Amino acid sequence: MDGVFRALADPNRRRLLDSLNARNGQRLRELCEGLDMARQSVSKHLAVLEEANLVTTVRRGREKLHYLNAVPIHAIADRWMHQYDRRRTEALADLKQALESGPMSEPAFVYTTFIKTTPEQLWQALTDPAFTRRYWGVTFDTDWRPGSPMAWEEKGQRTADPNQVVLEAEPYRRLAYTWHTPTPEWAAAVGIDDDVLATLASETQSKVTFEIEPFGQTVKLTVVHDDFPVGSTMRQMVSTGWPPLLSGLKTLLETGDTLPPVPDEAWQN
Repeated sequence: MDGVFRALADPNRRRLLDSLNARNGQRLRELCEGLDMARQSVSKHLAVLEEANLVTTVRRGREKLHYLNAVPIHAIADRWMHQYDRRRTEALADLKQALESGPMSEPAFVYTTFIKTTPEQLWQALTDPAFTRRYWGVTFDTDWRPGSPMAWEEKGQRTADPNQVVLEAEPYRRLAYTWHTPTPEWAAAVGIDDDVLATLASETQSKVTFEIEPFGQTVKLTVVHDDFPVGSTMRQMVSTGWPPLLSGLKTLLETGDTLPPVPDEAWQN
């Protein structure tokens, strides 16, 4: 946490975080606009924020997009604010309130966490039904080859659709697939009403990508869930469901234990 506090101590870096919180997924030139700083200075500040895991980057072709990563902020809140119930410092309070005020305006959802494991073990946890069932309650029926169909099994329901396919599968490095189709059977199993189901069914299908990168004695996992239409209901659902799910994945790999199952309501807020 020392690196996080050092990163937050600079007002220019806080302004960059505020800018990303207002509009996530910005390019460097976009972040430079409106700031009385040279491009090189902005790059240096972003490097500090990225090292502190407050900012994560995703490449889209030749462009590099910057995303706010809320994980360290929540860790600080859990350890120092919730535990001791002390008055929040102004900078952290403003940032945390903004983070929790609602879904980000950028359609893509990006989440980065560090797990004390190996790329091989993390890959197994993302693909092996024996693992996914423990922290997710979902299993996948597929051979994990690009283009292969995927069937999702959750709460006794099997969701299969020609559009549910593996998009990329580079063992121990990168995995991507289309998100499941919202069927009436799935909706009934997880408590989704007919109106919400109709909205979800009308949206274009999204995709999720897992990027795996060795990082010292840990593995850096970046989850990118994108291809949402503007104002997507599915995006609102996954943005609240992914954080507890990935916490369960991290706990399982680091301790062998599992957290309580993620309630269906976490995906529906």
